[in-house]
Amino acid sequence: MPIDQAIVAPLLGAAVGLVLALTGAGGGIIAVPLLVFGLALPMQQAGPIGLLAVGLAAGLGALLGLRSGILRYRAAGLIGLCGILAAPAGVWLAHRIPNQPLTLAFALLLAWTGGRRLWRLPPRAAADVADKACRLNPAVGRFDWNRRCARVLGATGVVSGLLSGLLGVGGGFVIIPALSRHSDLPPASVVATSLGVMTLVASGGVAAAALAGSIVWQIALPFAGGAMAGLLLGRLLAARLAGERLQQGFAVLCLIVAGLLLGRVVAAVI
Repeated sequence: MPIDQAIVAPLLGAAVGLVLALTGAGGGIIAVPLLVFGLALPMQQAGPIGLLAVGLAAGLGALLGLRSGILRYRAAGLIGLCGILAAPAGVWLAHRIPNQPLTLAFALLLAWTGGRRLWRLPPRAAADVADKACRLNPAVGRFDWNRRCARVLGATGVVSGLLSGLLGVGGGFVIIPALSRHSDLPPASVVATSLGVMTLVASGGVAAAALAGSIVWQIALPFAGGAMAGLLLGRLLAARLAGERLQQGFAVLCLIVAGLLLGRVVAAVI
């Protein structure tokens, strides 16, 4: 690996881990554009590398959440299992879609994520908690499982798995809104459970990509190492920086990167 890549890869990875720690999602969303612009990788190579970095960093965060007792591991296991089963289908599609349409799809997804965070709807009223599919039993601090809850969590896993295999994203931007909308988990538990799911889903996508020979390991390993270091740093900063302004800043970053990717697609067509 050239010397500039050896220096740039871990630095870019650190940015991914930092965002993952501060927002609970979005690591994969910025990992792929950073690899595309920072290291000039095509989408087919950037996706699996980003997924590996997000998976390892999320795994570290999930272990810390499990130790703190805020990770709902049964819910994470169900979502993750469905995601692992769906991830190979996403990888299969990624190898059959040309680079430009794949880049366009990622840019649109990025713009949707940024727009949704920037102009999100007001939170639902507390009275709606009874309508949520997955509700905690206060006596034991765990979900009261039912078919509706299992169905919602399983569908969330399928969507996140498909996107992880197709675009190299961890799925946190799908998992966190789903858990927030369909469960009464507190925010810290939502983030920890999402990190647990992302770890499982990413492992399926990375395994499928590795078997297909899509991972450039000499870039992937230092990038992933930087992501894990960035996550640890982000956890130290989270208490000071986390908040509405941080979420808005991340949304603006998503929109800017989406615009850059769209410009890249247009330039290639012209």
